Amino acid sequence: MLKSPNTGSKTRLWIFYIFVILVHFLIIGRFFKIQIIDNEKYTKRAQSNYVRALTLPAPRGLILDRNGEIIVDNYPTYVLYAIEAEIKNKNNNYEIISRATGIDTSFLIKNFKNNFRSRFLPTRIAKDLSIEQLSKLEEDKNNLSGIIYEQFPERIYHDKVKATHALGYLKEVNQEMIDNLKIANYNYGDLVGWSGIEKQYESSLRGDKGVSYYQVDALGREAGTVEGYGNLLSQPGGNINTTIDLRLQLLIEDLYKNKKGAVVVSKPQTGEVLAYLSSPDYNPDLFTGLVSSKDWQSIVSDPDRPLLNRASNGLYPPGSIYKMVVAVELLEKKLIDKKWTAFCTGEYEFYDRAHKCWDKNGHGAVNVESAIAQSCDVFFYEAIQKVKLNDLEKRSMDFSHGIPTHIDLPSEMKGKVPNRKYMNKLYGRYGWSTGAMLNISIGQGEILVTPIQMAAYTNLLATRGVAKNLHLVSPKNDSQFTGSSTVSSNTWDIIHNSMKQVVYGKKGTGKLSNPNIPGVTVSGKTGTAENPHGETHAWYIGFANYKDEDMISVVVLVENGGGGGSVASPIARKIFKEYNDNIIYDLVRAQ
Repeated sequence: MLKSPNTGSKTRLWIFYIFVILVHFLIIGRFFKIQIIDNEKYTKRAQSNYVRALTLPAPRGLILDRNGEIIVDNYPTYVLYAIEAEIKNKNNNYEIISRATGIDTSFLIKNFKNNFRSRFLPTRIAKDLSIEQLSKLEEDKNNLSGIIYEQFPERIYHDKVKATHALGYLKEVNQEMIDNLKIANYNYGDLVGWSGIEKQYESSLRGDKGVSYYQVDALGREAGTVEGYGNLLSQPGGNINTTIDLRLQLLIEDLYKNKKGAVVVSKPQTGEVLAYLSSPDYNPDLFTGLVSSKDWQSIVSDPDRPLLNRASNGLYPPGSIYKMVVAVELLEKKLIDKKWTAFCTGEYEFYDRAHKCWDKNGHGAVNVESAIAQSCDVFFYEAIQKVKLNDLEKRSMDFSHGIPTHIDLPSEMKGKVPNRKYMNKLYGRYGWSTGAMLNISIGQGEILVTPIQMAAYTNLLATRGVAKNLHLVSPKNDSQFTGSSTVSSNTWDIIHNSMKQVVYGKKGTGKLSNPNIPGVTVSGKTGTAENPHGETHAWYIGFANYKDEDMISVVVLVENGGGGGSVASPIARKIFKEYNDNIIYDLVRAQ
């Protein structure tokens, strides 16, 4: 039997009705989910169309000297940003900004291109704006779209004292650093400690960034902050109290104007570094933002290499200041005693070559004490032939040669003390002989040291081998270096007497380091290191004993300066005197 046509039509109609009802249910269900269940989610999503988040930079912690004087501070400045997606008329914006701030439009455009990352992210177009410039910008606020500003705590360094290589500098994080250096938790434009104390104590100094939400209108203009939207204040970094004394640092920096070299002043019993200089230095303010290629090229191409931290990374032959290491090895191994002498005629014949003493007239008969006091080379030429090179290497390391000092700075060179393996590699198994030892005995040849190593060495000499590790910020653990503490008291007596004769002896080479202060005793050693690339380097190392068992050590290096006795010693004298006249009593009161 055939179906009625009406029956088929009714079936299709019912199917259509059911479909329409299902669609309505789906729409109603979706509407219910959006309006009721996911209301908060979509409200926030909608708000994000007119609410923007602005990161609030954290002020870095201050860096202070040992007396609480501020060395590195922050000052409030303002940074101007442009968000391209919100800008309606870029050229008009630039013209308004230029009129208000006096900044050329070409400079704004250049900054935008250099710093641009995304249409939706703030791009810095100007920095170091004053409150006066911002006030003028505020007058044209309604005509600016997509332009925002934030207060920024710019780093500012002491106007008189630099201590540049100790304090270090900051670097602005760029995309290459983020991609290649894997810098965690840093964003483009952040400042990060890149050298010195700024880098060593970055985690303490950095602080925590905050966030502020602000509202923009349909034209992309800021319309005020949004309350109750998770605003978070930034937290400043922690302050760092250093061991540096600004007064001593200032004196030394004045003494080193137009000089190259390094100075380290420290307290042997505690390891505190009172002054730390590498000269020449640089202006750390150059590095607080993106450094222009012109400025950077000017610094790196400077033949005086101002970026080189000569105190920790400069490598120099020690010259005669090394002689105490050789003397200790000779005495401790009983290869010589206090009475053993050599006769200096002004030169020493070794096979077919004459090795000269610095005094061409000769020193006559000298023992170990007078050889150190007068810095006689011939004595050490003859005595060194009793020493094994590998034994001398070990003794040198006991006195902080050829090993890092572990001062609290990001980098230091460990220098070089040769051994047989090194000499064989350098010259071949039969390419060198005992003759090479003659140069090493007077701190020349294959031995290289840093001034900071010489500071650790001097402190070990001063304390008879129990000096504390050098530091610029007081450590949590009171560690000490005891590499040379096994030296006998008899040997220490000889070394100390020798170094006193350097300063007070009739023929002592370091007489110009004597500050002539009643009750103050100075022990020292001069050095004049040959330099294959130019003039000799002038060295002085020494320590002074003041009242109440107080003591400081001084290391002076004048690069290409000439003689240690005539050039470096007078600098040490001024440091010893300054400490006595203006600093020692403050330190005693503070203890």
